[in-house]
Amino acid sequence: MRKSIYLLLMFSMAFTSAQQEPENMKGMVDRHNFWRKKVNVPDLSWSPELSAFAQAWADKLAAEGCNMEHRPRSGKWGSSYGENIYWSSGMKNTPDVVVDNWASEIQNFDAKKGSCKGSVCGHYTQVVWRNTQRVGCGMAKCGDQEIWVCNYDPPGNWVGEKPY
Repeated sequence: MRKSIYLLLMFSMAFTSAQQEPENMKGMVDRHNFWRKKVNVPDLSWSPELSAFAQAWADKLAAEGCNMEHRPRSGKWGSSYGENIYWSSGMKNTPDVVVDNWASEIQNFDAKKGSCKGSVCGHYTQVVWRNTQRVGCGMAKCGDQEIWVCNYDPPGNWVGEKPY
């Protein structure tokens, strides 16, 4: 009986987590977890708090012309979360397109060494960072431009540490 209740509770929690994604973010967690499964790291869950945090930054960037800029570490807009940003112009994106863009940096990642091969791979490693448990994302528009922001908790990409 206890096992059945536990399994029902776990299913309910997973279902609720997926239901919390706003309509324009449906599939964001699934796409992150698609890439995470490839390297056998635990699934992420959706965080409404991180989503609101990411949306606030996306809105600020949109108000300033959709310039891609990471949050500072301190001050009014400071953050201690991990962060990925995606920008596009002239196209309507989906969560799959956004996450796959970050994950495409896998080609620049040396899994044996756990580091980048001379080019950027930090967006990919944040997507698959083993210790990250929650993600929340936001998106804002500037005309035909889109700026997407995802925040991760706990953050990844610690110097000297391998992502998985």
